[in-house]
Amino acid sequence: MHCTKTITSDLIWVGTNDRRLAIFEGVFPVPDGVSYNSFVLNDEKTVLFDTADKAVRQRFMENVEFALGGRTLDYLIIRHMEPDHSAAIEDVVARYPDVKIVCTAKTVVYIKQFFDFDFDLEKNTIVVGENDTLNTGKHTFHFIMAPMVHWPEVMVAYDTTDKILFSADAFGTFGALNGAIFADEVDFEKDYLDEFRRYYTNIVGKYGPAVQSLLKKLEKFDIQMICPLHGYLFRKDLPLILGKYTLWAAYQPEERGVMIAFASIYGNTENAADILACRLRDNGIKTAIYDVSVVSSSEIISAAFRWSHFVFASATYNGGIFVSMDNLLNELVEHNIQNRTVAVIENSTWATGCASLIRQKFEKSKKMTFLEQTVSVKSGLKEAHLQDIQAMVQALTDSCGKVSKPHNQGAVQEEKTLVSQL
Repeated sequence: MHCTKTITSDLIWVGTNDRRLAIFEGVFPVPDGVSYNSFVLNDEKTVLFDTADKAVRQRFMENVEFALGGRTLDYLIIRHMEPDHSAAIEDVVARYPDVKIVCTAKTVVYIKQFFDFDFDLEKNTIVVGENDTLNTGKHTFHFIMAPMVHWPEVMVAYDTTDKILFSADAFGTFGALNGAIFADEVDFEKDYLDEFRRYYTNIVGKYGPAVQSLLKKLEKFDIQMICPLHGYLFRKDLPLILGKYTLWAAYQPEERGVMIAFASIYGNTENAADILACRLRDNGIKTAIYDVSVVSSSEIISAAFRWSHFVFASATYNGGIFVSMDNLLNELVEHNIQNRTVAVIENSTWATGCASLIRQKFEKSKKMTFLEQTVSVKSGLKEAHLQDIQAMVQALTDSCGKVSKPHNQGAVQEEKTLVSQL
């Protein structure tokens, strides 16, 4: 039985939800599941935008057939070939053998790599490039290439009639939909902004320059709605959504404050982190604290894109950085984090402290400033360590206070300017 949602008079959401999926892409916890967004346009020609994951293919095909209302499918526009959006391509071409696939040249390569079906790609594919268009009757779609947002073949499509941006994986959010389809139907900023950030930072965050390039291309378009491949659609509050992407793509923090990530074996390193957090709060500095052995690294990476300052507090383990902290640091570097201020708390008993090893992790990272103040603990905290912690508190307070207003306040004007151009 179909489950669809009407977007406009001729555009229908035919996506699906997967609430049983626990780990997205085998990496990211999704306690609220995930949605796969796909759309059918009923114009003079019919259009399907992308497909869905193999886990929901049957439901997806039921939705497509209902939305078409007995009509055949003229075009399948493929914006992104990752299997969570392309797994049902084989089902679509089997059901609608005369369909024309509209995609980039690199997408054709990936189709051949993923599938071996009886479908003449050479005959039935329309390869498009930068600024090419497709007219379906009432609607004209303008294609914009978005390589490395976050795969090489990605493109987005802009409907010049209804001013809708079909944005591929850009502007996606973790979590299944709850019956609502638009972000303004829920309290998005309160209940979903964290998952919106976590999706960007972990899935797309490494490719900030590519995102900046796409945002620049979009400035000439009057965008009134954004339809991503995951999560809610946006028709209001576009300054908030575009503003966040502008900051994240430039690796600028949203807020001035301190993210404290600790790796503690017997609680002593955690104690130092807690004392630091308390004293920073006494100074009016915002803090967020994470146990890297318990909290998913995807959440900490998301927090890292939010906050301006980091403190890494780690026990030494087998002569190196504690395992979970080492993994987190590798992931932060892999995700291209930059433009942050960092302090380190090290704790060791019989081996050398790991502060220097933590600093070395960021040698290739851009614009990372390390504070001189380091807290070096030998096993358990002593009274003398409190003075070192206080020195770090003061250094972090002074550093956070160098800018009189949060970064995100300064970005509000950027958000308004960008949206006015869009």
